[in-house]
Amino acid sequence: MNLEQPAFIRTRISCSETEGRKPRPCVLAILRRRSDGLTEVLLVPITSSAAYAGKAFAVEVPPLEKRRAGLDPKVPMWVIADEFNLDVPARSFYFEAGNKVGAFSSQFVKQVQAVMIKAIQSRQAKRVNRT
Repeated sequence: MNLEQPAFIRTRISCSETEGRKPRPCVLAILRRRSDGLTEVLLVPITSSAAYAGKAFAVEVPPLEKRRAGLDPKVPMWVIADEFNLDVPARSFYFEAGNKVGAFSSQFVKQVQAVMIKAIQSRQAKRVNRT
């Protein structure tokens, strides 16, 4: 699923900002149920910044996936899989029902998840709690 969220990216976290500067397309990469029964979502941001091209934990979004997700297929984009926002939709000030822009294929989401897991396992992932 592709959503618009005020997601942080690493450069903004280091500036001590508390809000994303703009709604940014994100991939809803992982859902997990907490012990208290609430659902957590892990959202990874999408950027058009060429600075992420070729980075170890960046996944380039192919044109077909951009069309599926409702993104501009002409603009180069990358999923930043080593930074994620953690949110609980039931308690969130940021997560809005119905702001779905489009949907990526399950194959592409699995590719993003695999890169995200590598980043987490190598302790290179940066988490931002949004709850």
